[in-house]
Amino acid sequence: MIDLRLLRDDPDRVRASQRARGESEALVDELLAADEARRAMIATFEVLRAEQKQLGKRMPAAKGAERDALIAQTKDLSARVKTAEAGVTDAEATLRAAHYAIPNVVIEGVPVGGEDDYVVLREVGERPEIDAPRDHLELAEHLQMIDMDRGAKVSGSRFYFLTGVGALLELGLRQLALSHAVDVGFTPMIVPVLVKPESMEGTGFLGEHASEVYRLEADDLYLVGTSEVPMAAYHANEILDLDEPRRYAGWSSCFRREAGSYGKDTRGIIRVHQFDKVEMFSFCRPEVAQDEHERLLAWEEEMLAKVDVPYRVIDVAAGDLGSSAARKFDCEAWVPSQGRYRELTSTSNCTTFQARRLNIRYRDGDGRPQTAATLNGTLATTRWIVAILENHQQPDGSVRVPKALQPYVGGRDVLEPR
Repeated sequence: MIDLRLLRDDPDRVRASQRARGESEALVDELLAADEARRAMIATFEVLRAEQKQLGKRMPAAKGAERDALIAQTKDLSARVKTAEAGVTDAEATLRAAHYAIPNVVIEGVPVGGEDDYVVLREVGERPEIDAPRDHLELAEHLQMIDMDRGAKVSGSRFYFLTGVGALLELGLRQLALSHAVDVGFTPMIVPVLVKPESMEGTGFLGEHASEVYRLEADDLYLVGTSEVPMAAYHANEILDLDEPRRYAGWSSCFRREAGSYGKDTRGIIRVHQFDKVEMFSFCRPEVAQDEHERLLAWEEEMLAKVDVPYRVIDVAAGDLGSSAARKFDCEAWVPSQGRYRELTSTSNCTTFQARRLNIRYRDGDGRPQTAATLNGTLATTRWIVAILENHQQPDGSVRVPKALQPYVGGRDVLEPR
């Protein structure tokens, strides 16, 4: 949720954020009206409750006609208090709905526009010159790494088996990423992949992304699409010591329905229903969140350097941000068979948006509780196999193994077709 104090003090900033995202400015006015109505209803209720208490104090000393009049007045006032109390409940529900409808306020400098309006910040590495490049699935099938046909037979479209060296490479990527995170001070975690609705809602994944989420209706639990969700909810309703950022790296399987992606990336493992990922997550004070965001991005780039794939970094436009993110940087790897860059990592600064929903706080210098900031960033996912295979392929269909991954595939420096 956005800060209501910001809304009251500077509603034009929230309106500007809505315009940058391509969202309705009318939602801002609806939230302002709901906030004002709630405060007015609370004031009415409190006045009536105070009057009710004063009548209660007069009752013991009253006698005769005065007592009868007080009793009648008390009954009338009691009914008005109940009505006002119900009005407060309704006003709070209206406010909550209006509050949850507003996405995070974008940070100044975020590009305006939609999916194609990103800004390229830098390109890193040399794109390999490959005549007639094979795509990742052709390479993987020759290496007996991926079995899409049996994945579809067992589970349906967009499922797969990683087999042989494919399974080793996947596990190696996860271990390399987790080791990298530990080396720079993250606490490693293996997290639950089933979470309660309040955890999913608290991180902002039951709004515009609800159609992407798998739900187990019988248990009222959700399968996570990222370990960001359980890591964010890990400290829900807590007050943290945040003299320094508190950082976690979560390893999990992730699940996405890919609703609305019919016909997109149907070949191979670029867009699938289940994959593994190591995700960074940071809790910090709001004033250091932008610096922390740059650090997360730097750690992602260090991981990309270890697997030696060319990539670019983009500043994602406001209209392509998730509801929780105030700014997002993506690292996109070059995919030779497609002749374009594809996302491998993203890192988002969610400012206080998620922590306000999840009631995660810290104490300021005066000891007063304040809302924390949260950030997340990807260190490795199954999709990385796509970029590794395609950028390190050789004319005979073999694939060179980046040095950092060689220990995880039996010390081999080249994977040979079988």
